[in-house]
Amino acid sequence: MDGTRDNDITAVVEADRAHVWHHLTQHKPFEEAEPRIIIEGKGMRVWDQNGKEYLDAVSGAVWTVNVGYGRESIANAVQEQLMKMCYFAQAAGSVPGSRFAEKLIEKMPGMSRVYYCNSGSEANEKVFKMIRQIAHKKFGGKKNKILYRDRDYHGGTLATMSAGGQDERNLQYGPFAPGFVRVPHCMEYRKHELGLEHLEGEAFGIAAADLIEEVILREGPETIGCLCLEPVTAGGGVITPPEGYWPRVQEICKKYDILLHIDEVVCGIGRTGKWFGYQQYGIQPDFVTMAKGVASGYAAIACMVATEEVFDCFKSDPSDKLDHFRDISTFGGCAGGPAAALENMRIIEDEGLLENTTKMGERFLANLEALKEKHAVIGDVRGKGLFLGAELVKDRDTKEPVSEAQVGAVVAACGAMGVIIGASNRSIPERNNTLCFSPSLIVTPEDVDLITDTVDQALTQVFG
Repeated sequence: MDGTRDNDITAVVEADRAHVWHHLTQHKPFEEAEPRIIIEGKGMRVWDQNGKEYLDAVSGAVWTVNVGYGRESIANAVQEQLMKMCYFAQAAGSVPGSRFAEKLIEKMPGMSRVYYCNSGSEANEKVFKMIRQIAHKKFGGKKNKILYRDRDYHGGTLATMSAGGQDERNLQYGPFAPGFVRVPHCMEYRKHELGLEHLEGEAFGIAAADLIEEVILREGPETIGCLCLEPVTAGGGVITPPEGYWPRVQEICKKYDILLHIDEVVCGIGRTGKWFGYQQYGIQPDFVTMAKGVASGYAAIACMVATEEVFDCFKSDPSDKLDHFRDISTFGGCAGGPAAALENMRIIEDEGLLENTTKMGERFLANLEALKEKHAVIGDVRGKGLFLGAELVKDRDTKEPVSEAQVGAVVAACGAMGVIIGASNRSIPERNNTLCFSPSLIVTPEDVDLITDTVDQALTQVFG
């Protein structure tokens, strides 16, 4: 693989410029400059239309390509399935759908049922609908409120944005759905924002969780149906929960009969070093949602997974025409998704990628800690497995963020040197100052060192 091209793709670039509406992108610059088109990928590397090679440190830009590019076995599995049976609505089953559901549940003790859909946003919205229906079926409609956390992200539909803890991402898209209530974040680095600057470690973690209980008591426990959280906050700053936080959260949910929904769209399928991020913290959710890494981007698939207790709520009275979950996801019936997911999971198992994620994550975090010692602009580094962040600040004492232009300059400098990294983007007003890293689970020690060495050079270029 050398990134060379046999054909001139100028026409492709022009078609893109004229007709494609890119995600999260201001298009005005494309009136003068070319949009970037990624032509090819192999392992950890991708090549653009100019033949430039990049080491991809963000797995397809949004934490998705967990097993790397160019996996022929996944492509073959999808091709074989599509030729045999491409699609039938999920009101009926499919062979790969049944097999992957069984395989997935084996990795999730305590969970039981898999609902297929086509995106993480949709998977989360399925949970919200189930919570509302359970409220009507069991609580006279009253226990319908959904709690979500400051800085967490759960999707781009209006319902999931109603549960969106990233205010800048939500600007100009309201009004939002009622019945969604925010709870505080749990970032120890910014504990002063919570009035908990006098605490640290487990004491802080428990106190941060207690802030959720305060919201529950304010709203009335009889009105709260669900608490929706990311195990590690992703785009809101790569926030790892403090010690003591998750056990207390679980305790609070049980105390007030609140269902716990864990959004694993980013963290799921190995990203943190276990199959799911929540498994790092010894908790038992009622719902788990996942998407991105389920098939590593080789096919579109998302899953909403629930306990048998939740499932039983929707089959209690067959004579009642409203008793079941009256929902369908059109592309949840695509058979190529679970076929890809099965092979994706086999690769992770056979190649020991969970173990590699843990080992390489430790190396990556140590490298970032070393950069923090060298560059005063790094205020904090954090992460779990191969999901890491470095927060950039003007002053370590005040923790004032650097400008977004400076963060963008670091990302651009890394790109110019052939390494694609990420940064928090249009998330928290005046807080989009975290560099984000999520390389594929196949990353090697040499790859890790190249990424952090490049960041070192970029920080020197931008900040001196």
